Amino acid sequence: MSYTLTRPRSEQRPDTGFVPAETLAQLTELLERRRTGYSMEGPFYTDPGIFKADMEGIFGKHWIFTASIAEIPEPGDYVTLDFGPYALIVLRTDDGGVNVLHNICRHRGARVLTESRGSTGNMVCGYHSWTYAEDGTLIHASTAPGEKLDKECFALKRAQVRIVAGLVFTCLAEEPPEDFDEVIPLIEPYLAPHDISQTKVAYQQNIIEEGNWKLVMENNRECYHCDGHPELACSLFPTWGLSDGLIPPHLEEVWARNVEAKIQLEERCDRYGLHHEVIEQLDTRIAGFRISRESLDGAGESFSATGRRLSKKLLGSLRDFRLGRCSLHLQPNSWFHFLSDHIVTFAAIPINEHQTLVRTTWLVADDAVEGVDYDLDELTHVWKQTNLQDKAFVEMCQLGAASPAYEQGPYMDSEYQVEAFVNWYTQRMREHIA
Repeated sequence: MSYTLTRPRSEQRPDTGFVPAETLAQLTELLERRRTGYSMEGPFYTDPGIFKADMEGIFGKHWIFTASIAEIPEPGDYVTLDFGPYALIVLRTDDGGVNVLHNICRHRGARVLTESRGSTGNMVCGYHSWTYAEDGTLIHASTAPGEKLDKECFALKRAQVRIVAGLVFTCLAEEPPEDFDEVIPLIEPYLAPHDISQTKVAYQQNIIEEGNWKLVMENNRECYHCDGHPELACSLFPTWGLSDGLIPPHLEEVWARNVEAKIQLEERCDRYGLHHEVIEQLDTRIAGFRISRESLDGAGESFSATGRRLSKKLLGSLRDFRLGRCSLHLQPNSWFHFLSDHIVTFAAIPINEHQTLVRTTWLVADDAVEGVDYDLDELTHVWKQTNLQDKAFVEMCQLGAASPAYEQGPYMDSEYQVEAFVNWYTQRMREHIA
């Protein structure tokens, strides 16, 4: 008996599952009574049903940061990424592009690539040896005599991809938000001079924070807590987020240094033709973002105890070490620091409603030599310490959000970017439910 195995092409779209009606009703009510200027109610951080809705409505529909091309420099190089119910392969192609594929074998759902990173030719599932090309096409599957298989119907499912100045973003939706393509030309001129294509990974750190992904992002979006970051405060002005009229007395001297350093940085940027104006559209568009070039304290060069450079090699086409940091925030899961001597990328990767993987990657010039041009411990010290401190802050908040005594608290003026993130999230989830 001969037969052909086929599937309708309409079934090739990834399915994130079903959020129960009672969860949607609860979420709708919580969103409708969202209190502007206050933190969100406890279930947003603790409820597994709302987490599942987040995975569908945010991470299943919007552009998310997955990796940089420095992590996959050669054809066949890949990283795998798991978040919520999703599993992805981010693969460098022979022509220098990037494919993002669902890491789900089309036979019986096994993981095709089981390592977190590596290099591969054709991708072979370890279960029954179904074999896929770099674009996900099924090129081999063992069949019995007389058994036919329509290989075109069983390619790995693909996701949308955009490469922005060497940063790889993906969207799982069939029709991704179009305004991300409007954002790309706004941010690329800021990042391009640092040239990620000419960098390499010096170090990558993975920390699991016992906190909801939204708490991780809220913590990142303010410096009201920066007194808790003594190592970072040596170079990052702790007045970040403040403005004239909001400076507490104990930070007035720091604010004065910040103002002078900002003037000097802008003069230097103008001299070199570097963009430095603040563009802030965190909750006024679907692809919310903020980008700027900001001064650093001390020598103004890098994240060190003195503000001096941490690598002897300048990046890309830059001609000066004293260029502060180019700071980029993107909703919903990433932030970046582009300096003259290195780059730091951050991704918040949800695991479940109370755990988030925070991945930090340090990039240096590809010809920089460890031990000669940079010391790895010095390069990573400030953000390793800061990440551990932020982990503790997030975990304190997660414990509080789970308590029956938890009530919403007001955001301070310096926490306006937290309010913008929550407002962005609220808008997107209302649209998702609708």
